[in-house]
Amino acid sequence: MTLPDAELDCVGLYCPMPVTMTRERIGLLEPGQVLLVTADDPAAEEDIQRWARRTGNEIVEFKKDGNILTFMIRKGAKDDRKE
Repeated sequence: MTLPDAELDCVGLYCPMPVTMTRERIGLLEPGQVLLVTADDPAAEEDIQRWARRTGNEIVEFKKDGNILTFMIRKGAKDDRKE
């Protein structure tokens, strides 16, 4: 299991906030560090995965437990703050 370097709780927030907050928070990490994001917005499952692919970040783990989505995202080398 990958251990996160930082955590972000987006439970109770709806589009576009989970992606927006994930982008802002991961921008503070160094390449290779991992961000744990939890959300309950059904749209976040596709939105965060699409954002990660587009910005060069990697979803290293994804889990869906009831309505709670958990993402472990490793920051890539690309500067995603411009995306």
